[in-house]
Amino acid sequence: MINTTIPLGVEIIGEISDDVRNVLELDLPAGTPIYIGPTNIEHIQREHPIEYEKYFPLLPKIISAPDFVGINSKDNSIEYIKTFPTSAGQYLKLAVRISNDGFLFARSLYEILERTVKQRAEKGMLKPLTGLHK
Repeated sequence: MINTTIPLGVEIIGEISDDVRNVLELDLPAGTPIYIGPTNIEHIQREHPIEYEKYFPLLPKIISAPDFVGINSKDNSIEYIKTFPTSAGQYLKLAVRISNDGFLFARSLYEILERTVKQRAEKGMLKPLTGLHK
């Protein structure tokens, strides 16, 4: 069951949409909040400083209007993929994981290659959402 008490020091940056819930067949209600906390921000700043500088303010847009979504089989994170005018042929990936307390947290943000997105979409690992969201 998903926890509904907001943890201290975190903020809501989005929510699970009906489209994402349905496409990924998630056992989460639409509207489940996605949070980001200080340790998540520190991780992104430290590990992905270029993406942090350029795209961190756009996290809500990535969550509300992804081009692709998927479930990472290695860690069960929800992957949000968004096309932005990044380096040639690249996309942004936002990984959202469920915490031990039942909260969804934005965990990482980084660029991935277009060919990686296409290959994963062809294999069914990423599902297109373009045209489904508003």
